[in-house]
Amino acid sequence: MLITIVAGARPNFMKIAPIISAIKKAAAGGQNIKYRLVHTGQHYDAKMSDSFFTQLSIPEPDANLGAGGGSQAEQTAAIMIGFEKELINNPTDLCLVVGDVTSTMACAIVAQKMQIKVAHVEAGIRSGDWTMPEEINRMVTDSITNYFFTTSETACNNLEKSGIEADRIFFVGNTMIDTLQTNRSRFIKPSFWDDLDLKINNYIVITLHRPANVDDKNKLGELLTQIIEQSHNIPLIFPVHPRTAKVLESLNPAGSNLHLIQPLSYLEFNYLVENAKAVITDSGGITEETTVMGVPCITLRDNTERPETVSMGTNELIGTDPAAIKPAMEKLFSENWKKGTIPPLWDGKAADRIIDILLSIN
Repeated sequence: MLITIVAGARPNFMKIAPIISAIKKAAAGGQNIKYRLVHTGQHYDAKMSDSFFTQLSIPEPDANLGAGGGSQAEQTAAIMIGFEKELINNPTDLCLVVGDVTSTMACAIVAQKMQIKVAHVEAGIRSGDWTMPEEINRMVTDSITNYFFTTSETACNNLEKSGIEADRIFFVGNTMIDTLQTNRSRFIKPSFWDDLDLKINNYIVITLHRPANVDDKNKLGELLTQIIEQSHNIPLIFPVHPRTAKVLESLNPAGSNLHLIQPLSYLEFNYLVENAKAVITDSGGITEETTVMGVPCITLRDNTERPETVSMGTNELIGTDPAAIKPAMEKLFSENWKKGTIPPLWDGKAADRIIDILLSIN
């Protein structure tokens, strides 16, 4: 069996690394399975792409479609055109897509139109928020998927409610946590750690990139002002997403303890998160990592597609109103943050389960 694995953006890379390892292990054990890795080029910044391949020991892609840049529509079109040519020149038995980025949706559509079965890793998660491009990507992808691999029982339930047969849904766990567990002993102290005199449990990590928080510079300014005012003057480390950087250029936020830095590699970023007092974010994936590492997480969103990080983990949704930051920070500094537990099957073995299942049904 030949599996074409698609990766396009930073969130994908952590999810494909353990799947590739599981395929290699199965092949070494005598199973008839191999893969072809296609990078769509959706993320083309070296820090957002190349370093992840190097640090996570992901092999050089067999093809890079170079489809980065442009609007949502332009990027989707470029990926679809490139992937169609890829599949014509390199026929495959199965297209495996992960997550919820533009590449996930675009390549699933192309594969199905070419009568190639699709497996979706991280299927069934839903925020209910159609203003998020990722939510559209999830819904479209799951509407044309053959095999659904989920991270939670909630995701399984979402799929069943949408009419998907139970025998096509497989609760396997979280491949991003596979990568976290595999690499946790390899985290790298960032080069600025000593320069900023950072101390374990005495700084906060910030990541913000969603339109509701960063597109309006006044809104972003208010959020940062509240974070700075409620930070007890401990360092605030803000690796700036390219989307956010454009807004910050005209904002120039004031705060001697706010440190704007370039995007970090996977091993550096997670060293920073693991040793932080807390993370303030609007990311979904980071809430999963903080849950497993037991780090308090304040999420500036009104909804989440990963409710288990709230119901079981260390994450709390506080919305996007800057006024909500003060009570959350007071709770954090009073040491009353919930401890949390690790969700079922987030045990570092999800990729092995996925490959075992694919071998059994193909």
